[in-house]
Amino acid sequence: MPMKTQTFFLEEWLRSNITTTTTNKPSPSSSARAIIQAWAELRDSLQNQSFQPHHFQSLQTLLNSQTSLHVADPQAKLLLSILSSPNFITPIQSHHLFLKLLYIWLRKSSKPFVSLVELTVSVVSGILSSQFDVENGYLVLSYGVLLLGGISSIPNLSESFKRICLELLCKLMEQQKQLISSSEELIPEVLAGIGYALSSSDVVYFRRILCSLFEIWSKGSGLSGRLVHGLMILHLFEWVLSGFVGSRSVEKIESVCQEILGIYRLNNIPFAVVMAAAGVLRALNKIGLNSSRVGISAQVKISLEECIESVARDLISTTQHFSNFSEDRKDRVVLQCISMGVTRSGLTSYRGPLFLCFACALLVEIFPLRSFYTRIVEYPHGNFTSLGHEVKEHTDSILFKEAGAVTRMLCNLYISADEENKTVVENLIWGYCQDLYCGHQQVAMVLQGGRKVVLDELEKIAEACFLMIVIFASVVTKHRLNSEISSEIKLEISVRILISFSCVEYFRRVRLPEYTDTIRGVVVSVQENESSCVSFIKSLPSYSDLTKNPEPLSYGKPEYIWSKNDVQTARVLFYLRVIPTCIERVSSSIYRELVAPTMFLYPHND
Repeated sequence: MPMKTQTFFLEEWLRSNITTTTTNKPSPSSSARAIIQAWAELRDSLQNQSFQPHHFQSLQTLLNSQTSLHVADPQAKLLLSILSSPNFITPIQSHHLFLKLLYIWLRKSSKPFVSLVELTVSVVSGILSSQFDVENGYLVLSYGVLLLGGISSIPNLSESFKRICLELLCKLMEQQKQLISSSEELIPEVLAGIGYALSSSDVVYFRRILCSLFEIWSKGSGLSGRLVHGLMILHLFEWVLSGFVGSRSVEKIESVCQEILGIYRLNNIPFAVVMAAAGVLRALNKIGLNSSRVGISAQVKISLEECIESVARDLISTTQHFSNFSEDRKDRVVLQCISMGVTRSGLTSYRGPLFLCFACALLVEIFPLRSFYTRIVEYPHGNFTSLGHEVKEHTDSILFKEAGAVTRMLCNLYISADEENKTVVENLIWGYCQDLYCGHQQVAMVLQGGRKVVLDELEKIAEACFLMIVIFASVVTKHRLNSEISSEIKLEISVRILISFSCVEYFRRVRLPEYTDTIRGVVVSVQENESSCVSFIKSLPSYSDLTKNPEPLSYGKPEYIWSKNDVQTARVLFYLRVIPTCIERVSSSIYRELVAPTMFLYPHND
């Protein structure tokens, strides 16, 4: 974590942790001449005791150069003089710009004059204590929280002025939570203000600050929790706790952890609790074995992991082991946050509910192909433009980009899992392979022609899903087939892996050593057992199935040509490569009934 860079602008660092690309164009900066001119116009405004529309533009010109702009003490004094001048009133819609410029001054100044900081507290307190207007209130409030947090973190500020800042920040958060929640794009500013306040306050303020943080997403706030919010919460707590670890503030570390656990028991915002706990764990896990030297009890980490595990257990219970997992946003965001939060936290111990949640997160949230397939098949003649945007949005999302990391965590948890949970997760993934095969055949038919763009995006998800299945199957082969479980179970697992690979063969785009090694490993088991060979061959689609249109609604479509069903063809070719390894164990009747028709069907495929 870039500790030196992050103390620059915490809100920008939080944003950087939720983006998936670095291609975002920076805001156009103002020229040096424009900046000089803007300051000159603001000085004229004070001198003439008049604030005109072009002065508003001057403020905006300065903010356009936030990265390169340096606000010195004299310029900060100018801003404060304009805000506090009794002879003319600055328009309310300009206040948030003043607050942001003062924040830039504080963050970039190595050692601002204490007297000027104290004046800032007085002036800003007056602005933030007034009534917030409907149109601009959320801007003033958000930047006000950011500035108050920034002021409170100044090392040489007196305790009395620091208390004034913290009291006002808590009061604003407690009384104006709905206004704060009304502007989602400024949540990073609010969280950064809270982060600065937490990093510098005494433990007596922790409960009020943390409760206010979680209340941003309470039922009455009107803001629904999303994964990006959760990731910002995670990295906010990582930043705060890293500071505590660096200063060996054991009391503050333990106090934050206790408050997180207490808040979980009191309210119903599980996604935020998960990410807060994960952020603390991420900071603590970075110091690893040195945590005892800092004086941090191992029980602290255990309690946080148990907290996340409790949320996972509750989710599993309310969804009946995900059998009725709903599209409700709360359910979905909790599952997303468990998978992403635990992955980023660096969890090292096995916990069953987390293992099950990881499997479900991969199959439902990270690779939501079944959901897309269902919607396409249900509306085969619909307009898929909006769906195409939705699929593209998913492939660009941070959740999808983290598929590899979540898969690695699933496999790590699998190694330590008990036999029952291993079997449950294996069955979930093998069943998903069957659904993937059946579903993709159908949507490939529906989306032929001008809708191929949507199909291409779906196949990006399917290709990534193929990698997950192969890596998981490789781990299963290594740790189950070499274990002391019964030979019957080993053979059953081997056959199911072969069948699953046949279902996803179409999506194999790259050479993977795990793929070939896994096939070799399971084929060795299968080819020595007659019943396993028969079981595998019986899973080969029958002649009638191969020549039948897999699309349930085919009216108005050209005649179905089975030889152009590429998904099906890839599966059959997989069988034709594997069957020769075990054909000696297959009776002539089964060969004649199942294998021969297919072998004669496909060689004649032109």
